This record gives sequence, C-alpha cells and structure tokens, in this order.
Amino acid sequence: MSFEQICIAIGFLLIISVYANKLSSKLGIPALLLFLAIGMLAGSEGLGGINFNSYTSAKLIGDIALIFILFSGGLNTQWKTIRPILWQGLTLSTIGVALTMIFVGTFTWLILGSFSSFSVGTNGISWLEGLLLGAIISSTDAAAVFSILKTSKLGLKENLQPLLELESGSNDPMAVLLTATFVRIIATSQGSILELVISLVMQLTLGTLVGYGFGRGISWSINRFDSDDKGLYPVSMIAKVILTYGVATIVHGNGFLAVYVAGVVLGNRQFAYKQTITDFHDGIDWLMQITMFLSLGLLVFPSQLLPIAPIAIVIALFLILVARPISVFMSLLFTKMSLQEKLFISWVGLRGAVPIILAISPITAGIADGRTIFNIVFFIVLISVSVQGLTLAPMARWLRLTVNDRV
Repeated sequence: MSFEQICIAIGFLLIISVYANKLSSKLGIPALLLFLAIGMLAGSEGLGGINFNSYTSAKLIGDIALIFILFSGGLNTQWKTIRPILWQGLTLSTIGVALTMIFVGTFTWLILGSFSSFSVGTNGISWLEGLLLGAIISSTDAAAVFSILKTSKLGLKENLQPLLELESGSNDPMAVLLTATFVRIIATSQGSILELVISLVMQLTLGTLVGYGFGRGISWSINRFDSDDKGLYPVSMIAKVILTYGVATIVHGNGFLAVYVAGVVLGNRQFAYKQTITDFHDGIDWLMQITMFLSLGLLVFPSQLLPIAPIAIVIALFLILVARPISVFMSLLFTKMSLQEKLFISWVGLRGAVPIILAISPITAGIADGRTIFNIVFFIVLISVSVQGLTLAPMARWLRLTVNDRV
C-alpha cells in the first residue's frame, strides 16, 4: 500500500470505530468487541483485504496503547475511593492471577491431550505449556474493564467499581511476568520458581516506587512550567508518561504498574491545567483503545479460528464459570464482602487486549504451536467480552448491586 492509501485506510477505520462506539452505547454492546470485529473485517480475509501480519508491530502498538490506557485510568482514580479496598485489589491482582493461571493451566494440560489439532510431542502438551496458556489469560484487562464500566454507567454500590478498576489496572504486571518466565523456561529450559518470585517482588516494588516518585515529580514540574501556551502542557505530559515507563523498565521494575501508579498519584494532586490535561488523556485513551483493538483484529485470520473453536469454548467456559470464581473467592476469603459482591467480581473477569498481546510472545520465541496458542487466546477473549461484557449490567442489577436497587 502507498502512503496515501495507508492514510485513507487509517482515517476510514478510525471514523468507523468512533461511530461504532456511539452505536455500542445505544445497543449495549462492548465497544472493544466492535473494534475487534472491524479489524477482522478489514483484514486480509475480510472485506478490506489489508494484509497485516507483523506480530512485532502489533505488540509494539499494544504496549504503547496500554501505557496511556493505564495512565488515563490512574489519572481518573480517586485515592479516597481505592484506599478502603487497596488490599483486596492487590490480593486479586497477585494471588488471584496466580490461582487463575494454575487452575486454567492444569485444566488445559488435562484436556488438550485429547485434541490432535493441538499437540506438542506424542503425549499432548506438557504442564508447563498448559501453565503458559493459563498465564497468558490470567489477568483481567484494564482497557476492557475501564471501557465497559465507563460506557455502561451502572453506578455500582459501595467500592465495587474502584476495586474492579484497581484490580484490572494493577494485575497486568503479574500476568506479564508469569508469561515471560514460562516462555523462557519452555524455549530455553532456563529459569526457576524462586527466580520468578524474586523477579515478581522486584518488579512490583520498583514499579510502585518509580511510579510514585514520577507522579509527585510530574506534578511539581507542571506547576513550575510557566508557559502562556497551554497546548504545551499535554505534550509535556505525554513525554513524562513515556519517560516513567522507560525508567521503571530499565531499573527492572514494571513499567505498566509504574504509569498506573503515577496516574493515581497525579490525579489526586492539584496541578496547572489539570482539567485540560485530563480531558486530553481521555481522548488519547479512546484513540489508544481503538488503535490497539483494530491492529489486533487485523492480525487474526478468521479461518484459523474455526478449527480451535471447540477447545477454546471449553477453556473459556472453565475460566468464566470455574477458575475465575474460585480464584476470587479464595483471594477474598477473609474479607467482609457479601456473596453478591464476590459473585459480581467473579463475573467481571473480562479478558481483552493484554492476553492477545501476551499470546504473541510464544510465536516470537519460536515455541511449537505458538500460532495455535494465539488463536485459542483470541477466541477466549471474544467469548469473554461477548458473554461477560454483554451481561455485566444485567448481572449487577440481578445481584442488586447498583445504586438504584433497594436492599
């Protein structure tokens, strides 16, 4: 494609996505599901015929998008709302993710040996390979949760919404680390559980510290940046968000957690042109979501999804109905949350862009059946967003967890 054709394609897809988002609000369909569908229709096997098969580019686009999505989510999070549920959120984002990986990974290992379309060696997949797939889909997705909670306007009772946003915004580091560790172990036979635990503690600690430091530093620098051109303030913020991620990553912290923490710290402090910058990042948030889901939709070949549909459906149902609920109830065992609240948290375990991006890692690492892993994960995401996303509002009302419901 020529540069002019690329410009036309990008502009056309973005315009369609913007109007699709408006349509999704009226129909109650998750916007990200429409974005993925538009990407698939525009792909090489769709009406658009756009040939996009660069996994490296898709991962780069996804990583950049997640940086700004998480920062925007943090920027709109009030500390007074997450402080009462801080430990519950952190427990879900660490122990909950690990439990989900173990349950899904073991289940996958037990059943995939019966499916010849997905076999590694003569005896099916190994337990480590099952855990790899479990790790990839172990975390809820910030982009999916933020988007659906924002557009649904449910008005959830108590601290449910900040808890769900905190969990989805902070559990990516765990999933990323687990995926990277199992990819390395399988591809190179190097690594250990002890190394995984040490790396996890280091990434979470350093990511939090860097994010907190940059959050305060960004606030201080903005208030001392005396310029008559207020358009420079959002530009300066973009640079500082990227810098936060880069510094956190280079010191072996988790960059995604760092930008989320920086957003939370910054959002709870006063700084110049705060409303302008917040509104700007809301727009960036939507642009990043649209771009990320469109590119991931373009990356998929629909014809390759049908052969793995049965196994993907089985794993998705196990994830939604068994693994996620058990993980949530075990993680929140010693809390005073009601049964209805725990059931709703279990149901809002939406999978989105992060699992799809992580599913690219086995392909780039040269792991056998990496493409099949990617297709299974993509199909699971479609099921999760379709089933859980479409029923999120009715489930909240059925459990009487919206502010308009009487006890």
